[in-house]
Amino acid sequence: MRLLGRYGAALVTGLAACAGGTPTPATVPSPAAPAAQGVTRAPEPPVEVVPIIAPPLPAIPRVTGPLALRVTYPQPNQQLTARDSNFIFGSVGSGDAQLTINDVPVKVEPNGAFIGWLTVPPGTPARTGNPTASYRLVAVNGADTARLTLPVRVPAPRVELSNAGKLEIDAGSASPKGTMQLPAHEAVTVRVRAPTNATVFVRDSAGTVFPLVNGARLGQLRGIIGFDSTGWGGDVPARALASPKARLVVTRDRDSVTVPLATVKILPDDDLQLGALKAAPGIGGDTDAAVVVRPTAGGTYRWMMFPGTTVPITGRIGTSVRVRLDKQLDAWVEDGDITPLPSGTAAPKRTTGTIRVRESSEWTDVIVQVIDRPPYHVSEDGRQLVLTLYATTGASENVIVPSGDPLVKSVRYDQPMSDRTRIVVDLKDDPYGYQVLWNGTSVVLRIRRWPAVDAQQPLRGLTIAVDPGHPPIGSTGPTGLYEGDATLMVAERLKAQLEARGARVFMTRTTRDAVPLNDRAPMARQQNVHAFVSVHLNALPDGANPFVNRGSGSYYYFAHSQPLATLVQKGLVARMGLRDEGVIYQNLAVARNPWFPAILCEGAYIMRPDHEAALRMPEFQEAYARGIAEGVEAYFRGRAGTR
Repeated sequence: MRLLGRYGAALVTGLAACAGGTPTPATVPSPAAPAAQGVTRAPEPPVEVVPIIAPPLPAIPRVTGPLALRVTYPQPNQQLTARDSNFIFGSVGSGDAQLTINDVPVKVEPNGAFIGWLTVPPGTPARTGNPTASYRLVAVNGADTARLTLPVRVPAPRVELSNAGKLEIDAGSASPKGTMQLPAHEAVTVRVRAPTNATVFVRDSAGTVFPLVNGARLGQLRGIIGFDSTGWGGDVPARALASPKARLVVTRDRDSVTVPLATVKILPDDDLQLGALKAAPGIGGDTDAAVVVRPTAGGTYRWMMFPGTTVPITGRIGTSVRVRLDKQLDAWVEDGDITPLPSGTAAPKRTTGTIRVRESSEWTDVIVQVIDRPPYHVSEDGRQLVLTLYATTGASENVIVPSGDPLVKSVRYDQPMSDRTRIVVDLKDDPYGYQVLWNGTSVVLRIRRWPAVDAQQPLRGLTIAVDPGHPPIGSTGPTGLYEGDATLMVAERLKAQLEARGARVFMTRTTRDAVPLNDRAPMARQQNVHAFVSVHLNALPDGANPFVNRGSGSYYYFAHSQPLATLVQKGLVARMGLRDEGVIYQNLAVARNPWFPAILCEGAYIMRPDHEAALRMPEFQEAYARGIAEGVEAYFRGRAGTR
């Protein structure tokens, strides 16, 4: 299971997960994902997976016995996020039983497992929090009957707004809330749901009024249709919210409603405080230590910066701190990832010096002299790697590239903005892996060479990392099969498959003990693996219908990992016989180390009774493992004789 929005409040941590730090379906960072950039790549190697007709899923074995009602999801008193329909699954103990949930018949599989797709039960108001509701389960097997009442919390009903009668608004929709630190002139978007015939505005402590616009009108102004007509919004300067007396005001005739908004502390427009980025604990001192930097407050990963990088602090929202990468670009880090520096600390003035290329047996280094650690980013564009240095002036007089380097064709730089430098590296082959290092005086873009591949035995001499997904967290199937156990069984079979093909295999875990998510890719990098495959099983977020065809999918983050994901996906579909969910770009933690092609596989849906039952069977585990192994072998076979 990718940690990107899955069932169970206990399962929701931040996409530090298989996604790297927050668990709702990941948003493609800006700019668009590599797949959407019109990247021109060399043709993929021919697929070597032998076409087969995969067998159907194994028959679910019959289980008979006394009734034993158990619900795996949702858990008692769990907060649901779906308002209309949602799934509920578990087991009744016997395949001979009949089951109803809230008087609706639900199919029981031969092993006693069930999954229902039902209307979310109506809630009753609670003293605190969201309304409470119940699922009533009744299982019958001959003369035996078992009952279970499962309490849950359901979303509060959407507030209905009327243009007549007493003025009522959806006060819970008012934003922003909490605390913020911003420059006085910065625009802050204020929103609320209120009747369409109301008047809505923000009033500051001096009595100045800042009108908000009705959503339908706002949509017309922006050329967008489908805006909520009861939604009101507008931008007000941060200074208007700088007093605790600032209020959002809604009026109609003689009625009036006021709502407090966020409290804003004003930051100076100039003389910004500086901060030093710091790495998360656990990987300190290693070249993999990095700070996650995000495009939005609390958003998903976009950049990985050097610990110790100095950046100006330009704002705060809650626990998120906004930093300036250069004059044209701000980004966000978590409060614990930056240390404010003493007032008066001078900002570094970064300029590039000589750029030189240095070859070694396994990689080529592009070494860029810089006075101080700069914020940076690397992007791929076909056979180009582009290293962007923010808050850095390009002043290199010499760019030295040995004529005989086997990997780098040329290096050049430009200055698209006054404080942004781009170093463009033209390669002689498709990129295979790279890493950005700081050596104390220079930024080093280390570009990895492709390994030598034997056409007869493509994996011989290579090291492949196999990562059995979870724990921590992870999904559980209707009859209690835990994802971390199932992935380990598949991973052990995958290890045997790869070793039979001549590979050395590095396993990120071999027991049920938890391995921290963000340690897994660095562990593989320290083993200098040639490819990384993470084995997972899928689940769905609240509100997604589990009876829509669900199958196998393969995920990647960096463009140079997509060919591996494509071939492994073809292997999974051929061997497992499930629906082809395709090759998917997604921001996943274990796929974010660019030193090797890295992918994550979601072979089946453990929450579905038929998939869970199959995953208990050795032949299905073997099919999952074989599909991956054949895809990995096909990937490297396409490189035979090209080094």
